[in-house]
Amino acid sequence: MRYDVIVTGSGPGGYVAAICAAQHKFKTALVEYSDAGGVCLNRGCIPAKTLLKSVSVLENCRHAGEYGIIAGECNPDIEKIVARARNVSQTMSRGVDFLLKKNGIYLIRGHGRLLAPDTMEIDGNKTITASHIILATGARPKELPNLPIDEKYVKSYKTALFPEHIPASMLVVGSGAIGTELACFYNAVGTKVTMVEYLPRIVPLEDEDVSAQLSRSLRKSGIRVMTDSSVDSLVVGSNGCTASISTKKGKETAVYEQILSAVGVTANIENLGLETLGVEIINGKIATDRFYRTNVEGVYAIGDVIATPSLAHVASAEAIVCVEKIAGVGVPPIDYTNIPSCIYTNPEIASVGLTEKQATESGLPFRVGKFPYTASGKAAATGCRDGFVKLLFDNNSDKLIGAHLVGSGVTEMIAGLVAAKKFELTAAQLHSIIHPHPTMSEAIMEAAAAAHNQCIHL
Repeated sequence: MRYDVIVTGSGPGGYVAAICAAQHKFKTALVEYSDAGGVCLNRGCIPAKTLLKSVSVLENCRHAGEYGIIAGECNPDIEKIVARARNVSQTMSRGVDFLLKKNGIYLIRGHGRLLAPDTMEIDGNKTITASHIILATGARPKELPNLPIDEKYVKSYKTALFPEHIPASMLVVGSGAIGTELACFYNAVGTKVTMVEYLPRIVPLEDEDVSAQLSRSLRKSGIRVMTDSSVDSLVVGSNGCTASISTKKGKETAVYEQILSAVGVTANIENLGLETLGVEIINGKIATDRFYRTNVEGVYAIGDVIATPSLAHVASAEAIVCVEKIAGVGVPPIDYTNIPSCIYTNPEIASVGLTEKQATESGLPFRVGKFPYTASGKAAATGCRDGFVKLLFDNNSDKLIGAHLVGSGVTEMIAGLVAAKKFELTAAQLHSIIHPHPTMSEAIMEAAAAAHNQCIHL
């Protein structure tokens, strides 16, 4: 069958690309071998946030007495927690199915492989063609040679998100978003959690002050955090997993019931026919231009298979730019210096733009405005006083160049700062915006005031 656009992969990049193409009146096919919504909806972002909401309720129950509430016994029911996560994912996946049908998209079940720039074979027994083929096949958990994933003792996020029971102990290897979020979940339900990070600090891509705050908060919650450390070897036996760990203080050996390997992801670019067509690959990623065109005319790639941030909202944005360029719309390329990042730990992390270290290394003259949650009335009232808002401004232009937040509710606050950076707001302008009181968001105004040397309100 002939289409105008074929998309392979139905994650946040793929299904958005397909819907956008259909809305531009292209005859569109979406190839997917599994559930609609991809990893994000079914085995990633959505179930993870559902689990974290459950433990947030659990923690509120445990600390009810601090708020003057007499509560009964508070214990996690892991079977019901997981069932709720599965139900939420299935509901969202059905929602994507509905949108595909509503927009007249042909959903083809199976695995697609390119035979030519305009031809895709499905499971070796069906051939479809299109003028434009968009690859959005996502990524899978990365596997280290000394940490082979068996999904029984050594788990990836795919099975760690749906535990059958609560393990007594867990070693989390890697401290990015996946590692820290799942460490928070397992710690809250009663698992003794140890986190190992090879680099000198956890969440190493975040601002150093943010990393330090999260490290303090995780340790306070009972998680053991080991930086400058690595797992040298692992022996799986009937009594658990014996890990040999190199630390700053020397070698350490310990037994854990389970290991979570959270060391990143690997792009799904195998078995797509890329070699046959000569599609350029650089460092395990498909090479594209700013509008996601590969070196083979008619073939495009978006999301985790290309060398841009592996974030669902990035894949969706790339999908729209890619399709609108195909449709002849004068769409600008994405500004990757203004991409928000969120980590849903306790406390949460949200950031955009340059970190203090990056600004320093670039030689850019800047100043910092910072406001702690300990001085926030709303944070005190809610009992969530860990955190701060840190803003960076260009010394010459006064424009916002970076924002780094850690604390309760910051993932809901970051979009405003992304807009502020996009439209080049200054410290003076941010400070002049009246924020509602009492809210966590007032910390943005106060951080801007601190950078602008103006009167603060709290």
